[in-house]
Amino acid sequence: MNPLLIGLAIYSVIILVVGLRAARRNRTLDDYLLADRKLGPWVAAFSERASGESAWLLIGLPGLAFATGMSAVWVGVGCCSGIAFSWFMIARRLRQETERLEALTLADYFAARLGDPGHRLRVTATAIILFFFTFYVAAQFLAAGKVLNYYLDIPPLAGMAIGAVLVLFYTAAGGLFAVSWTDLIQGVIMLITLALLPLAVLMELGGPAALNTKLATLGGSYLNLTPGDTGWAAISGVAGSLAIGLGYMGQPHLVLRFMAIKSPDDVRQGRLIAIGWALIAFFGAILIGVTGLAFFGPEAMGEGALITDQEHLMPMMARHFMPEWLAVVMIVGAIAAMMSTADSQLLASASAISEDIYRKLINPEASQDNLIRIGRWATLGVGLLGFLLAWQADDFVFNMVLYAWAGLGAAFGPPLLLALHWRRTSRAGALAGFISGTVVVIVWYNVGPLHAALYEMIPGFLASMLATIIFSLARPDDDHARNQPTEG
Repeated sequence: MNPLLIGLAIYSVIILVVGLRAARRNRTLDDYLLADRKLGPWVAAFSERASGESAWLLIGLPGLAFATGMSAVWVGVGCCSGIAFSWFMIARRLRQETERLEALTLADYFAARLGDPGHRLRVTATAIILFFFTFYVAAQFLAAGKVLNYYLDIPPLAGMAIGAVLVLFYTAAGGLFAVSWTDLIQGVIMLITLALLPLAVLMELGGPAALNTKLATLGGSYLNLTPGDTGWAAISGVAGSLAIGLGYMGQPHLVLRFMAIKSPDDVRQGRLIAIGWALIAFFGAILIGVTGLAFFGPEAMGEGALITDQEHLMPMMARHFMPEWLAVVMIVGAIAAMMSTADSQLLASASAISEDIYRKLINPEASQDNLIRIGRWATLGVGLLGFLLAWQADDFVFNMVLYAWAGLGAAFGPPLLLALHWRRTSRAGALAGFISGTVVVIVWYNVGPLHAALYEMIPGFLASMLATIIFSLARPDDDHARNQPTEG
């Protein structure tokens, strides 16, 4: 029997058991969506990191580094900076404020903090979350299909179905408690893969000096730190890579961990764990790509070559350099990366539907059992839409993730940062930020010359920030003082 099938079977049993055990703890919607705000710092930090760095970190980023060389390092710099900023500037304050305002979701927080008599904030935020999360979940299912297609030679559709069924079951059953504890397991596997695999290949090459020499002999621009050749292409490439970090503070599935951590005082330890994880993981992923490039050469990719898709690089290298049992662990780790993000996005989507739409707008008197049931059906519904989109997708996982990431980060990042730290933020300002960030990202992404010239996160984020400030000053809330953020 194929060792990967055995590894997948063992891993599947573990996470399904966690899901079933967690299901018994879900007596209220607060339990289901926020694990009753009782996540310890290790679980919260690993869960936030595993959820934030989806399959793109294990297959997308190494593939990018293989194709472009050392310029991929700017992605690592931007992401690690964004993670640190989010943990320092968002985590503690959001934990305090959401408990004070009794908010269970990101939309809940905006509505409680700014007032939302017409439900425009809540409905707009929910629509944006569901739209972009469908693309994001699709990217994770697409990644599962690619990994299993390469390693087991099964059709990509079958691989996507395997990943989708597993993640939908334990997420729908166990809620955030199941998601967070499975994320802890998945985060450990991801970290092992991203630390060990590049070091093994680097040793095989003969060390850092040998890596540098080998890349230099390949010609091209593999040692250049700028993605473009000169001028605007170089500036745009570096700026776009750094700008990925702007998205962390606006991702609903990540800020849920800040809201669910046991105590605001636990944030200090959690941020150290999360930042340490990120430094190892990001630069490990980039090193996988460049060491693979140095060892196999660019000719390893193409028709009739070792790999036909750059995002097959990591599983190919695991098979080539690792003992079979460890290669299996690493391949399972790539699938775990998909699950750790898809589960969180599905749960955030379920929270948007069950809490922000059903309970707040349709049935305020709904029982806790009914709300949990609505949340589970919402999880399955969004998962099915994501699967259908992945079935029709022909893009790289990396590109799909960057689009959804930009949309969520631009829509929610500036309004959230300002609402937490600027007392004059108004509901008109937040709504303007939601809409402007979303519209600019969608338009920019779909207009070819604009998309080619600059990553859509940058104009989207700037538009959202300016709109939030301008509309907050122009249309202040008469009653917003009652829910101003507390000091400290």
